[in-house]
Amino acid sequence: MIHLFHRRITFSLALTIGFLTLIIIGSILLSLPFANKAGQTTNYSDALFTATSAVCVTGLSTVTTATQWSFFGQLIIMILVEVGGLGFMTFAVMLSNFAHQRMSLGARMLTGEALNLNRPSQLRIVQLIIKLSLVVQLIGAILLFIALKPRLGIGKGIWYSIFHSITAYCNAGFDLFGPSLEQFNNNPYFLTIIMLLIGAGSFGFLVWRDLLTYHIHHKLTLHTRLVLTVGIIILILSIIGFLISEQNLKQFDGNLNAVQRFFNTLFLAVTPRTAGFALIPYTKLSAAGIVITIILMFIGGAPGSTAGGVKTSTIGILFLQSLATFTGKEASFSHRRFTRNNINRALTLFCSAILLIIFATLLLTMTQPLSPHNGIIEAVFEAVSAFGTVGLTLGLTPHLNLFGKIIIIALMFIGRVGIYTFMYSIFKSHPAKQSYRYPEEEIIIG
Repeated sequence: MIHLFHRRITFSLALTIGFLTLIIIGSILLSLPFANKAGQTTNYSDALFTATSAVCVTGLSTVTTATQWSFFGQLIIMILVEVGGLGFMTFAVMLSNFAHQRMSLGARMLTGEALNLNRPSQLRIVQLIIKLSLVVQLIGAILLFIALKPRLGIGKGIWYSIFHSITAYCNAGFDLFGPSLEQFNNNPYFLTIIMLLIGAGSFGFLVWRDLLTYHIHHKLTLHTRLVLTVGIIILILSIIGFLISEQNLKQFDGNLNAVQRFFNTLFLAVTPRTAGFALIPYTKLSAAGIVITIILMFIGGAPGSTAGGVKTSTIGILFLQSLATFTGKEASFSHRRFTRNNINRALTLFCSAILLIIFATLLLTMTQPLSPHNGIIEAVFEAVSAFGTVGLTLGLTPHLNLFGKIIIIALMFIGRVGIYTFMYSIFKSHPAKQSYRYPEEEIIIG
């Protein structure tokens, strides 16, 4: 009976159940009185929303993290962010190694599913994920402590440094300062550390493995070359876009010099790549700046990283395929062609994400107290931010009703688990092989 049950559970469904279990445990802990600063029981919908946001490394919250949660509550959020960011199967591998036990084939396959690995042989990267993440977060905490100690003292400075190093590396937008990181908009050192942590987490672990072993193999995989190329191009274009669109932004004037204004602009270009920290209220951005931010949130970071979105590799493949279609050539990059499966998956992911965001936006506009003029922008921004596991908002999150919270929770969950994993967990619980093919026939396009 147990054997039959295990055969019915696909790896995608097991991964989905694992994330759901982690969210439920976290929500129960956050709803306890001693997780609340006031010593009161937190509304379960708010606890569930916060736990989902933490596990899905988003950062959206219906309550203020700094004032709502006690040290215990903040600690739970930090742990959920760490486990959710690196993947609970990564920690399962770590515990298995500590116990000197060999993982079963099923557990290794599930880990590969969780980390978007194509081959079981790539599981060796789990050791790198653990070591790299701990080292980077430790260094980040030390560097942040240098900036925070004069402000907060030793004890509080250590805690805040650890918390923000983890949330920045895991690309979660939780903070303990209140209005995000607005008080640091004149501190290039602090902003640089945060941006480096965000970048380190959004690179992708396969990219890090290639970069760290380059001195041995003297080559980079096609995946790494594409991810780095697309990521750099998007970063440069977004910086230019924000420099043009936000040159008259009042918050960048006043006491900020030219260097500080540039770092603020750079931060605007980096943080929508699923990090969710803010130096200014996003309601102060120009219309063009908001559109650029939505595009960046939708794209996200690299596959197999702590970032969300449709991923840079998806955008790169679709752009090259579109270019190849217009020129009558095959899509290629760095003297390599993409497989048909790569192109089909990228197109399916892109279209599915667009449809999901449109549907969620429609539901939000029908059920939430939105302003008649900016309501659509607020809804689109909130939906893309949740799906991309970013954590930025135009102010809608604290005003969500119960139905709105459920919509955003679902978007955050699907965005973190992945559309493919989520859909496979629903439709492939009982996989059946198709033993026939229909004849082909063309239709008119365009």
